[in-house]
Amino acid sequence: MTADVMDAPKAAPADGLPDRPRFWAMAAILTAVGMATLDTAIANTALPTIAADLNATAADSVWVVNAYQLAMAAAVLPLASLGDLLGQKRVYLAGLILFAISSLACGLAPTLTLLELARVVQGLGAAALMSVNIALIRHIYPARIMGRGFGRNALAVAISFAVGPTVASSILSVATWHWLFLVNVPLCLLSLGLGIVTLPSIPPLAHRFDLVAAALTAGLFSLLVLGMGEAAHAASWPQLLAELVGAALCGVLLLRRQRGHPAPMLAVDLFRNPVFTLSAVTSVCTFVAQGLAFVSLPFLFQSVMGRSAVETGLLITPWSVVVAIMAPIAGKLSDRYPPGILGGVGLAMLALGMALTALMPANPSGLDIAWRLGVCGAGFGFFQSPNLKAIMSSAPLHRSGGASGIVASARLLGQSAGAALTAACFGLLANHDLTYGAVLALWLGAAAAGAASVASFLRQTVKPHPSV
Repeated sequence: MTADVMDAPKAAPADGLPDRPRFWAMAAILTAVGMATLDTAIANTALPTIAADLNATAADSVWVVNAYQLAMAAAVLPLASLGDLLGQKRVYLAGLILFAISSLACGLAPTLTLLELARVVQGLGAAALMSVNIALIRHIYPARIMGRGFGRNALAVAISFAVGPTVASSILSVATWHWLFLVNVPLCLLSLGLGIVTLPSIPPLAHRFDLVAAALTAGLFSLLVLGMGEAAHAASWPQLLAELVGAALCGVLLLRRQRGHPAPMLAVDLFRNPVFTLSAVTSVCTFVAQGLAFVSLPFLFQSVMGRSAVETGLLITPWSVVVAIMAPIAGKLSDRYPPGILGGVGLAMLALGMALTALMPANPSGLDIAWRLGVCGAGFGFFQSPNLKAIMSSAPLHRSGGASGIVASARLLGQSAGAALTAACFGLLANHDLTYGAVLALWLGAAAAGAASVASFLRQTVKPHPSV
């Protein structure tokens, strides 16, 4: 460690950290966020290998992914609230420790059941990281360049998402699937060491943690995500209805319990600010569009166009690569120009890209596909950083944890809804060629991105709320 790192301030300064401590604090955060993002992608890629090694069916092995996502959905908002009460740094470091231990458990799991249980714990660790990382970045960066911090966070997520299949394939080519999880352990320890020294300690709020509200919040979001996931796998209507009714009941009880609370776990108080509300709507609609694209395109490329799994991964890569290029650029621009305009332009570009993809010729070349998905990636990357800045700057500083939890929840719900809508498109057109279902999903994605663009531009018409 350098002297600059060791001398980093222990308490959150009024307007961010100095340059050197800021660099190392962001290194700690981006390493952990990258791992949490990467673990979804690599598990998807390795499912067939894991199922074969553990003598499991494909349907049973899917829970290696589902367990992680459900744990994240259930725990993001409770852990964001816990970050407000205990301090985001403590929750973040505890999440890193949990992620490291559970990654070790995943790598040593001898059976599918134990692997799935370890993935639940790993999802809780990831939820701790994702629930407070945006709040920490808000305290790490000065307000005048906050957008750059969000841009770098978006860059780390995009790169991790893009290289996930490649990393998984590379590891599987030289080692067993266990090492997909074991490689997390040294990275967690590195991030933990940096985080202990450099992350700012943010004064906690003076409220008690509401265990009943946490249980209701977990029920609301886990049942919503589970219901949307089951819809994507054509579950029975009684089962889906029970899950959605259960989610609605948890939501009603949660709102009643936390009515009048100064810092509710589900941050409904922040939605009184129209800028925050429009930013959250923008986020959900955009991730719906992303979910529609990323679930439908593999079917279109493999089942209709006859491309291999490897080719499909390469064809989708331009989206993530261009996001990685655009995210830091958009982050810098958001420090100078209104996020509503930047996000609206980016999302209009995303809608155009998805429409162009839906209009592809029957037998497109790789270049025909790549430039269209590049347009989508440019639009998505141009939206992400400005929208994060708009959400966080429209919430009071002491409610950064609640706003950070909404950011993570909007992403999870949007992606899950996109996957469910894609399944509905294929189900509605089950008697037709798969092309029709995939194209319908892409058009729905274009519509969702268009709606997000309108919501983004509307932020320019409402009175902004001064951040505290």
